[in-house]
Amino acid sequence: MNEIEEVLIRDDMIRLGQFIKLANLVEDGAQAREVIQNGLVKVNGDIEEARGKQLHDGDVVELNGFAARVTVEN
Repeated sequence: MNEIEEVLIRDDMIRLGQFIKLANLVEDGAQAREVIQNGLVKVNGDIEEARGKQLHDGDVVELNGFAARVTVEN
């Protein structure tokens, strides 16, 4: 896996589907739903199939060899 990209969020929490769009891991909501339902997304090393999964500061999301860390803006 490559370097982990920090992706800033404004609130304390973001849902998985929103986050992978924000991190530019997918192009749109339909693609987000598809990759999550197909078991291609990992959160903190575990496959996550719930698009509404709540992510918090420090969580790491992986998809297709790319990784992004949720970072809350101060």
